[in-house]
Amino acid sequence: MPQTLKESRELLQDFEFNKLFVQKLGWDNPSSPKTVPLEIEGETYSRKAISQLNGVVVYEITSASGNIPNGAERLTIYREIVQISAENLLIFIDKNRTKCLWYWVKREGTKLYPRDHVYVKREPCDLLLSKVTALKVDLEELETLSVIDVAQRLQAGLDVERVTKKFFEEFKQQHVEFLSVIRGIDKETDRRWYTSVLLNRLMFVYFLQRKGFIDSGKMLYLQDKLAESKQRGTDLFYSQFLKTLFFDGFAKPLDLREEGVKELIGDVKYLNGGLFLEHPIEQNYPNIAIPDAAFEKIFNLFAAYSWNLDDTVGGKENEINPAVLGYIFEKYINQKAFGAYYTRPEITEYLCDRTINKLILDKVNNLSSSNSSSPLTNVESPSSSPY
Repeated sequence: MPQTLKESRELLQDFEFNKLFVQKLGWDNPSSPKTVPLEIEGETYSRKAISQLNGVVVYEITSASGNIPNGAERLTIYREIVQISAENLLIFIDKNRTKCLWYWVKREGTKLYPRDHVYVKREPCDLLLSKVTALKVDLEELETLSVIDVAQRLQAGLDVERVTKKFFEEFKQQHVEFLSVIRGIDKETDRRWYTSVLLNRLMFVYFLQRKGFIDSGKMLYLQDKLAESKQRGTDLFYSQFLKTLFFDGFAKPLDLREEGVKELIGDVKYLNGGLFLEHPIEQNYPNIAIPDAAFEKIFNLFAAYSWNLDDTVGGKENEINPAVLGYIFEKYINQKAFGAYYTRPEITEYLCDRTINKLILDKVNNLSSSNSSSPLTNVESPSSSPY
């Protein structure tokens, strides 16, 4: 490993971000390293410029509570800082300087697309290091670099998780191949739509199996069921197993399932949602057929990645999480035509904080009032998880 890269890794792992930018990436010290307080929704934060380059400023952000703020709060902080530094990179750090979240926002007109990367001390930092090294400038470049050039380097390094790009490119190829082998759907637009519907279902089931939520914790549930289906006959996995799993398994309570369903699909819980209800395309085209080989390729792609049901810190660097699914959903769902919308995490966090949390706390306070002469009047709405 080159010495400079080794030293950059050590500075990153030690949370020495000022030294990383100034000594290894070629950036300048800030014009003013003063710590400035920032009040956001009752929480006190501090921002401190740690480096700058031609109008682009890197800030460390800490909070009085010591916690890293949630998505909605991060976006609010960004909106405040962008008023003084139009191009910036925010590094949110916890109290003990053991967790950090690197935060950059892509702007397209009036739309904002936050990109972040969480790093925890003692965890592998190769993915973050690969992004950081994209920000390096050489001495001979300094005279010609503009703020636009530096901003473009930020985008090149931080725009989208590399695993997201890699997985999406591979998924896109599989989408095309899968689409080409579906039979029984005449219109290509319907066939394309149904490919997205079916692959979204399979990714969701894959999440469940990797977390041990299906059939007594079988981690290779779909692959095992495909192997069992091939023993019964050729190209029966979709018509006999998957349709039963979707419509008689996930979509029906146990007491409404037909006899023999459990023997075929195993111990599968009822999911009270619309994902596994019969789709209009399935109703309009009752003779859909898909060969087993198409599913083998999809499962091989899925198996090449680590699947995590939430966005917890310290994950593997080839990790697929709901943010990746959201990215794919945005790319493949025609919102106007299908009435389907992907709501970004910072919006859902805000909505939950203002609705679900409030309902729970109101209930707690009401119960306390009825059971005690001293109600819990000081209970406040907790912040959403920052991850």
